Amino acid sequence: MARLMRLSPQAPAAVVMVRPRHFTVNTETAADNRFQVAGDDDGLAPLAHAEISRAAEQLTAAGVTVHLFEDTGTETPDSVFPNNWFSTHAGGHVAIYPMKAPSRRRERRADVIEMLKSRYRVQEVIDYSGLEPDGLFLEGTGAMVLDHIDRVAYAVRSDRTDPIALERFCTQFNFEPMVFEARDGDGMPIYHTNVLMCVASDFALIGLDMMTEPARRREIVGRLEQSGRRVIGLRNDQIARFAGNALELQGRERRLLALSTTARDALDAEQIAAIEESATLLPLDIPTIERAGGSVRCTLAGVHLTARH
Repeated sequence: MARLMRLSPQAPAAVVMVRPRHFTVNTETAADNRFQVAGDDDGLAPLAHAEISRAAEQLTAAGVTVHLFEDTGTETPDSVFPNNWFSTHAGGHVAIYPMKAPSRRRERRADVIEMLKSRYRVQEVIDYSGLEPDGLFLEGTGAMVLDHIDRVAYAVRSDRTDPIALERFCTQFNFEPMVFEARDGDGMPIYHTNVLMCVASDFALIGLDMMTEPARRREIVGRLEQSGRRVIGLRNDQIARFAGNALELQGRERRLLALSTTARDALDAEQIAAIEESATLLPLDIPTIERAGGSVRCTLAGVHLTARH
């Protein structure tokens, strides 16, 4: 008898991706995103389009269901990062988020939500975008790294993670907020939590040196270890190469850790061995997209919903 695969609520088996056609590095978000690479954008769009196409093919080949949408808009330079404007949750819940940059607010699209409703069991859609006029922002699973098993929302303090919006989300979606401060080696605040942290089913990747409050760092490490996870610390130089911007997914045969080739090459042998005890590394080559300041995790909006059929 074949051994049954142990499924985890932390690792979705389906994702939403957006394939860009007018990709550029968004100057509107450059002020607080130090992962962006400024420069000549000529010729980047077809490269980004090809990178998402290849990544979607690799994910599909590994057994992940990919819902691939096209973006033809010319005023949505970050459309390739859909995880910031919506998230999905077990029990049929969907959240839509308030975005700091006006250009990013245009990424929200009804056809994605309608697809989710038609393909999955959706009970409610809670739209927080009405908080934008009040300057209250919460940029989805960029601002929060969610532990779907222990129901914890890890969040770095930033202009993109308003405490009022975070508290409202956590109350309605039954998460406990754990907020902390994080800065890079130059003392600059980290803009999104998911660039320095990834919570998988059996392990967590986290940039411990960027956490500026020792007591809070101990609390978070203790909370992760208490949940049975192995905490794998990442150096600042590894974070700069997107080693923390990864997402665990359910593949055909076992769980996968989707990350970029840049991130994979930044990990050392011991870290890779620790990850591969429970998940197979799935490196995706997206160097052009990484110029915009996000990596593989940002391109994947996980689907934590029950399929209709």
